[in-house]
Amino acid sequence: MPPPAPLRAVLGFTGLYLAAAIAGAIACGNREFILYIGVMLVLIPSLYAVHRRYPLSPGLLWTFSAWGLLHMAGGLVPIPQSWFRQGPHSVLYSWWLIPHLLKYDQITHAYGFGITAWLCWHVVRSALRSPDGGPVRPTPGILTLCVAASMGFGAFNEVVEFIATLLLPNTNVGDYANTGWDLVSNFLGALLAVLLIRRSAPSSSPAIP
Repeated sequence: MPPPAPLRAVLGFTGLYLAAAIAGAIACGNREFILYIGVMLVLIPSLYAVHRRYPLSPGLLWTFSAWGLLHMAGGLVPIPQSWFRQGPHSVLYSWWLIPHLLKYDQITHAYGFGITAWLCWHVVRSALRSPDGGPVRPTPGILTLCVAASMGFGAFNEVVEFIATLLLPNTNVGDYANTGWDLVSNFLGALLAVLLIRRSAPSSSPAIP
């Protein structure tokens, strides 16, 4: 049975920008991003498996596709030499939107692991029941677990980046301070997501993202 139209649209859009990213990475010899594209090709089927078990809303599917696009663009789209950046690589991931305060990379991390916390809440709400048999509510304890899970996925992302530095001689991963700010951005994004989930929860029924 073919996937429904909304899912086909998301998969089609994601496939188009991934094909463009693969062509761009090969054309410019960006071996680091070929590795990241390989990670994407693992994550997409994984997310689809989650969707098969706990159907995701079109909004959640599109937010993840948009995150993938931001990630691909971050490593491959060049920026003008006049733009303030960190390091020798003139791509979006190196761009300081506000010099020494806010990078494109940090925005992407906050967004991505914010929606990861949303996904974690969706799975918990779909898979579990409260002790009284009712649906799980977005309590502070449950949402703290969602933040922790999102942070765990973020830490795994840093492991992948560390492996890239061991395998490839010239990467745009950044230094220890960059890793620290990535983790801070992940936390802030996840925290904002669960605060929005908590705020949107009706008083008598669980929030439905």
